[in-house]
Amino acid sequence: MSETVWNQTIVTIKAKSRGIHNITEEIQKLPQLTGYKIGLANLCLQHTSASLSLNECWDTTVRDDMEMMLNRLAPEDAPYKHQMEGPDDMPGIVQ
Repeated sequence: MSETVWNQTIVTIKAKSRGIHNITEEIQKLPQLTGYKIGLANLCLQHTSASLSLNECWDTTVRDDMEMMLNRLAPEDAPYKHQMEGPDDMPGIVQ
């Protein structure tokens, strides 16, 4: 039986424009992960209007469809009541 090894670190992912982005390669290239062949990753966001979705092998058309549906669910121009962080903040929080 092999030894249990764990690593905890804060990682900053390069800021991206609004939308759905695949960050798999950025996570896989983290120096802290070299040498691991199998394991468990726990990712946590420290931002209120961002979210993580874990999906297997999303091609670009699936991301496009997901973006389209989220924009229908929470459009930019909806009459949101919450405006403390600005009008552009609410669609991201709802989505």
